[in-house]
Amino acid sequence: MKVLQIKKYGEIRKGLAFENVDKPKIQNKDILIAVKAASINPIDYKIVEGKLKDMLTLNLPVTIGYDVSGVVVEKGTDVSNFEIGDEVYARVPQEQMGTVAEFVAVNNELVSLKPENISFEQASGLPLTGLTAIQALESVGIKEGDRILIHAGSGGVGSFAIQYAKAKGAIVYTTTSTKNVDWVKALGADRVIDYKTENYKEVANNLDIVFDTLGDDYTFDAFEIIKVGGKVTTIVGPPDKETAKQMGMTDYKLPEKLLKLIEEKSAVYKLTWMQPNKKQLNDIKIMVENGTIKPIVDLIYPFEDGIDAVEYLATGRAKGKVIISLADIY
Repeated sequence: MKVLQIKKYGEIRKGLAFENVDKPKIQNKDILIAVKAASINPIDYKIVEGKLKDMLTLNLPVTIGYDVSGVVVEKGTDVSNFEIGDEVYARVPQEQMGTVAEFVAVNNELVSLKPENISFEQASGLPLTGLTAIQALESVGIKEGDRILIHAGSGGVGSFAIQYAKAKGAIVYTTTSTKNVDWVKALGADRVIDYKTENYKEVANNLDIVFDTLGDDYTFDAFEIIKVGGKVTTIVGPPDKETAKQMGMTDYKLPEKLLKLIEEKSAVYKLTWMQPNKKQLNDIKIMVENGTIKPIVDLIYPFEDGIDAVEYLATGRAKGKVIISLADIY
């Protein structure tokens, strides 16, 4: 079968290549998915560029991608909740990385039936971003009436988080660039902050929650605009102690600057290291089918243009998800 693989770290076009490999063999609990679409995420191009070498140990070459949607074509002897022909979607775990491929084998306990009212391309864009947003917001107990700032509302995680937070009854502030203000407003945000013309710290303050999707100074600055007892949830900042343990970091200590900010505001601080979750995928399916969540797709590339798709995502200009479609292969 044909796959898109990372051959070496560095420049995206030089680091990626299409290769032919053996079709995966399934284990007793696995299903084999004929891939119809795979979405790519910032983690994918960061891996290619070598920016995550210290966190992820990979034996190159390795096939790229974590998000997949497609059709079940084989199932293991212990699989009873899926049938051949079922349309499914999933975010595969790190050890099964490699969804930009003609076939993917996945443990059935990590897979959900895809939403019936959307395409394979739309479905493939939901798992990583949706699970990340849900886990990050639920880690700080988002609830009705919470005032929350979600950074980068036009991104994959941000656009899902806006819709999820609104569904929870929160009052949502979000940041984006001038060209995306109207587009992000249509997602349901109560106040869209154009970071090119406005200072978000002057607009949004005394908040219950800040969802940090940007990192660096944005993580620390979040404490300026939360109320006493407020919460900062991040997907890019330093780990909290619990998450550090989950990531296998022994003898970890929070940075002194961060610890001081937490103490000054009596704040809750949480880094989410997203994990595949079948139940939450099922929840996303229901929310999509009832119209609570709308998948946001920027561009769809055919399989043969997969390297172009990764390069485009790395520009940071995508509004929503970038998808690689294999629908024409079968």
